[in-house]
Amino acid sequence: MRHSNIPTSARRALVGAIAALALACTNNLWARATAEQVASLGGEIYTPVGAERAGNAAGTIPPWQDGLANPPDGDIEKNGLSDPFADEEELFRITAANFEEHRENLSDGQIALLQRYPDTYYLPVYPSHRISTYPQSVLDRVRESASEADMVPGGNGLLNLNGSTVPFPFPTEALEVVWNHITRYRGGSVERTYAQIPVQTNGAFAPIVFRDRLVFASSLEPGSVDENRLFLYMQQIMAPARLEGDILLVHENIDQKQEPRNAWVFNAGQRRVRRAPNVAYDGPGRASEGLRTADDLDGYNGAPDRYDWKLLGKREMYIGSNAYKLYDKSLTYKDILLPGHINPEYTRYELHRVWVVEATLKPGARHVYGRRVFYVDEDTWAISLKDQYDGRGELWRVGQGHGIYHYDAKVPWGSEALNDLISGRYLVTGLDNEVRGHGYVWGLDANPSDFTPSALRRSGRR
Repeated sequence: MRHSNIPTSARRALVGAIAALALACTNNLWARATAEQVASLGGEIYTPVGAERAGNAAGTIPPWQDGLANPPDGDIEKNGLSDPFADEEELFRITAANFEEHRENLSDGQIALLQRYPDTYYLPVYPSHRISTYPQSVLDRVRESASEADMVPGGNGLLNLNGSTVPFPFPTEALEVVWNHITRYRGGSVERTYAQIPVQTNGAFAPIVFRDRLVFASSLEPGSVDENRLFLYMQQIMAPARLEGDILLVHENIDQKQEPRNAWVFNAGQRRVRRAPNVAYDGPGRASEGLRTADDLDGYNGAPDRYDWKLLGKREMYIGSNAYKLYDKSLTYKDILLPGHINPEYTRYELHRVWVVEATLKPGARHVYGRRVFYVDEDTWAISLKDQYDGRGELWRVGQGHGIYHYDAKVPWGSEALNDLISGRYLVTGLDNEVRGHGYVWGLDANPSDFTPSALRRSGRR
């Protein structure tokens, strides 16, 4: 740019303004949603949570629809959810032989699994459905908070969340996408019973049955918990006998740099409660036999401060979606879990738009993953795929979600599988096929006093 006609004083003022802007951006570069953007939520262009309402030009991704017009009949309390798409036929399969034709819609991790298990692993592709939505009160809160929510300098916490489950429906930065995932709606308060299953190289496994109680602060009486609390979480092991009665308690904070995650464990054998500071970052995942880190659970969780984050844009990807078949109560875990990977016969992949986020370990920071790439579904803000690399840059663990829309409560949620490409072992979390009845109790009547170290001790003695 030519400066010869600009007075010196004006040039200095311009330079100063640019420097001030740069400094501001360094400290807080996130712009809140504009009034025009907020007004567009739920309109002709954007869904109520900021996804593109329209499908794609090829017609392989449909327009978003507001839930299911006619949910399937069935006794949910006894048999779980029925498959609304049970009559649909598989369109095609992506295999080790033809994946090059579909490479642009696959993650590096999916390709690695196809190559590692060429004879048994494939992706069955079905018609896509965008049916995920939320209760109107939740959508109203997203709209009300969209112009107020912000991140603290550095992006490691949130300001003015105000109970929103999608603080940044129009993200421009990677951490905004990550926070949308962390805060996304999971029923407000819920108790769920499910299995976490480490699977050995030869296919042997022994399920660990968890009973979780998750209560977001926005579902509690105002002022009943600290304003920095995001949610309260209690996880009790129900089986096997050697672990039965062990309990984890977590107070998750909105800003974990200001106040690190508070966690305690009750060991049934020792009959005592102790602090658990390693339930964070790359601390060992609970009862996972070393197959995940603490922050692997739920795709990704916790403080993001050890990574530099980059938003790589949007892609059309094949992700596990509407995978109702996988949760069929007629199936056993033996039917589902094969050596090396989940039985693809019971999975369902659909083409969806996802946000792509890359996390690179900061110089001097410690974590077993040197780089992570997350693929976040635009409709649910849930991490649907993830590729995780070791400190040498080698692809190590591949994560895939197998989500469903809980049409009885308007909650998108599901299970996740994490495959270790080196050892050949893998971990599945969230299956409830062998859990009697429906594994989810929505609208949990909870009190903050139920989520204290003393309550933890009492729960362990019952």
